[in-house]
Amino acid sequence: MGKYLASCVQYRLVIRDVSTLQILQLYTCLDQIQHAEWSADSMFILCAMYKRGIVQVWSLEQPDWHCKIDEGSAGLVSSCWSPDGRHILNTTEFHLRITLWSLSAKSVSYIKYPKACQKGIAFTSDGRHMALAERRDCKDYISIFVCNDWRLLRHFETDTQDLTGIDWAPNGCVLAAWDTCLEYKVLLYSLDGRLLSTYSAYEWSLGIKSLTWSPSSQFLAVGSYDEKVRILNHVTWKPIKELVHPVVVSSPKTVAYREVDKSQSVEPSQLTFPPPRGTPSSLFTVHSKYELVDVPVTLRTVKPDTDRANPELGIGMLAFSPDNRYLATKNDNMPCCVWIWDIQKMRLSVVLEQTSPVRSFHWDPVQPRLAICTGNSKVYLWSPTGCVSVQVPVEGE
Repeated sequence: MGKYLASCVQYRLVIRDVSTLQILQLYTCLDQIQHAEWSADSMFILCAMYKRGIVQVWSLEQPDWHCKIDEGSAGLVSSCWSPDGRHILNTTEFHLRITLWSLSAKSVSYIKYPKACQKGIAFTSDGRHMALAERRDCKDYISIFVCNDWRLLRHFETDTQDLTGIDWAPNGCVLAAWDTCLEYKVLLYSLDGRLLSTYSAYEWSLGIKSLTWSPSSQFLAVGSYDEKVRILNHVTWKPIKELVHPVVVSSPKTVAYREVDKSQSVEPSQLTFPPPRGTPSSLFTVHSKYELVDVPVTLRTVKPDTDRANPELGIGMLAFSPDNRYLATKNDNMPCCVWIWDIQKMRLSVVLEQTSPVRSFHWDPVQPRLAICTGNSKVYLWSPTGCVSVQVPVEGE
């Protein structure tokens, strides 16, 4: 695992060795690749060409072997692997059906009425079960399948107006389903389809925007448009803490970092013409660093346009650290800030304020370290010992 790196350049798939970056295999697809995905065991890689409704599968162990799946007139909007790495699930246009292709048995089967929503397919972490959101006769349903033979285990109706997403707890025992953003509602189901609990924080206002499980399955964090995160416990499914994102952070126990740009000028005597490859094209290389800011600190906010759909408001991103110790959040109307909460003490630990809006963040799978991207040529890393800005070398601008 982690030995190979796949990259797509238009219709070519390039496989490289991670340690040397040498090209190991070069595959040519029938059209421009729009999606590529490794199988769980890294034996195969699929390339989806949605415009043509085609999926091509390549094998690393047997370079001569390949597979082509053509959905024909039904079209193709998404393609993914099953956890066993031997089945491909293709969703056709207008979400008419999911086509299940078996590479080992060379067979095909169909699942009708998949729902077009934010997260309509969810696999348990052990790969044994798949939950699928469905829409038929103007009602929402969930079907649970056993992945080794794809038989239907349970099929039940959900008490939702417009089911938006489903997500399994990491232990595979509980399935969370949430309703449209117009209504705050989380439903929790057991593996056999029993409704364990329903939670609603408020009514008559925009509801849930993001949701994530803690790695231990003990907590369910629900982010909403009211700029709060509610942490539900796995015993009573009631909130044990509300995490508020204020404009002014005043707690003396919170550490505040602010990114500061430092322009480094270049002496005229150091300039060469033409400039060497890999050097920034600007005369001024912008470096940045973090400065500690004394609390209370006032954070930059953006006034959302509430007359437009999907306003930049509320908790848009949530992620637990793998050790269950920290929760990182982003409040969309404070787009430059990342909030890091200590889950053991249930309080705000750190606030990072970037110069640019945060595009994404991700936890290190091994240690409590958060990587943050803002769409520039830097990667920002935070750990309990401090934070750093790392310049990524790129050619040109």
